[in-house]
Amino acid sequence: MDDCIFCKIINGQIPSEKVYEDDEILAFKDIKPSAPIHILVIPKKHISTLMEINEEDMYLMEKIMKAIHKIAKQQGIEKSGFRLIASCGPDSGQEVMHIHFHLLAGKKMGPKIVA
Repeated sequence: MDDCIFCKIINGQIPSEKVYEDDEILAFKDIKPSAPIHILVIPKKHISTLMEINEEDMYLMEKIMKAIHKIAKQQGIEKSGFRLIASCGPDSGQEVMHIHFHLLAGKKMGPKIVA
């Protein structure tokens, strides 16, 4: 997607502070963090929402979860814990239409948000 900000980050058109990268996954620090540690984990393949993941792309979800394990260890939060958030579609508050996971940590989190 030409206008997708995450695709531009993946292609190096927009700088980011990378914390993890492999051939299919990228993780970088959020520029407007909601916690002391706020990392976005994305597939390099453009998929707009979680509902658009097809059977042949399911392996990307496994790769993302493996990357999150590595990032948690790298950040030293594997024992203290973290929150993982994924939004799907406009009503959820998804602002960038490229699937992504917010990894939040570094402070004691309050109860989950229920609308």
